[in-house]
Amino acid sequence: MTPKKFYDWLTAGGTDDVMRMVDCLERADVLWCAIGGIAVNHWADEPVVTQDVDIVVAADQTDVAVKYLELAGFKSEQYQWSVNLQGNSKISIQISTDPIYKDFPARSVPADVHGILVRVASLDDTLTGKVRAWRDPHRRQSKKLKDLSDISRLIESHPHLKETLDNEVKSVLFPA
Repeated sequence: MTPKKFYDWLTAGGTDDVMRMVDCLERADVLWCAIGGIAVNHWADEPVVTQDVDIVVAADQTDVAVKYLELAGFKSEQYQWSVNLQGNSKISIQISTDPIYKDFPARSVPADVHGILVRVASLDDTLTGKVRAWRDPHRRQSKKLKDLSDISRLIESHPHLKETLDNEVKSVLFPA
């Protein structure tokens, strides 16, 4: 079974939704990239399947991106720091509007994640985003633990990143 077929099986048709999302954003000439677990899957040696696709678009292009995605059949809901979209599968697409991510698309790289061609945040931006998510005081404990796991996966695959972590993160991941 190919990675794409496996992903499609686990997400009840998510490959089509992700590919449709990519096609919409590219056709609209929107500057975007995947962040979160999808980006971690690109940079880590061992991918983990996720049913969330977190992306960020250039700040002035959020409305254009949402318009094109809605025209392609996605249903959207607006929140304070995101726009959530749902297609025909179990995949949940979330466009983050948090200003911390505004420069990520400009530094993104093309990637093959689960057999799907996407743009992902740079390695440094992916780590920064995961550390920030872990620090969010309002984040559920289960999500914070996954963030720590993702940070650890990035460090295992790119050991030089350990030196970029602050003491708080190091003390949690690498207790004495």
